[in-house]
Amino acid sequence: MSAAIVIFRWRFATLVTALFAYAATVHAQERTPADRGSFGVPLQPFSLRETADASPRAEIISVAYYAPRSQPALAPRAESVEDDLERTNTFPEINSNRPMVAGDRAILRNAIAYAPSHAPDNIKNAIWAVNTLRRKPYVWGGGHASFNDYGYDCSGAVSFALHYAGLLDAPLPSSDLRHYGRRGRGRWITIYSRNGHTFAIIAGLRLDTTDLRDGGDVGPRWYADGRDTRGFNACHPVGW
Repeated sequence: MSAAIVIFRWRFATLVTALFAYAATVHAQERTPADRGSFGVPLQPFSLRETADASPRAEIISVAYYAPRSQPALAPRAESVEDDLERTNTFPEINSNRPMVAGDRAILRNAIAYAPSHAPDNIKNAIWAVNTLRRKPYVWGGGHASFNDYGYDCSGAVSFALHYAGLLDAPLPSSDLRHYGRRGRGRWITIYSRNGHTFAIIAGLRLDTTDLRDGGDVGPRWYADGRDTRGFNACHPVGW
């Protein structure tokens, strides 16, 4: 065998070996999954959108807002002031206590009426003035010759209250009180009159000389309960 043939065979064998090696390399690369790296680690998908959204999104924080609750206004306490009646008016002054309670209605405590704080001054004056009569006896015709008397009858007591409210200049009998002022019930004062008897409701309390529970005419007193108004004419001072 000549030297040329030996060299040809060696080169051919080398070429075939190289071809087999190349084919094996290509085959190995084709079997590597497209989603894995050269070390078999899964590759993370990539996109510009997801990269932009990759940062953690800020969560919406809900903050509860509590409006401060308004504190209920406390009603003023009932007060008792020892002094004369209003010195700014022209009514006769009476030395007496001036008890008062918050609200629109008078209340009765131990036979003494507490004037409501929301009432006009003349209504308060009438209530405080009548308080001074609570020990006066019933006297027929009492309180008619003068507002200041040792005893009072029904119309004399009502006239006394109206006078100290600044609404009456001279005492009136029951027959005249039936037509006093305007017909119907008033805001602060209502007078109920019939032949022979008269009483009044002032700021929710009844001014009467008749004690319905014990019976008889006892004199001018305050009562927290009402009475049957059938047969009475209701009237009130104009504007009151």
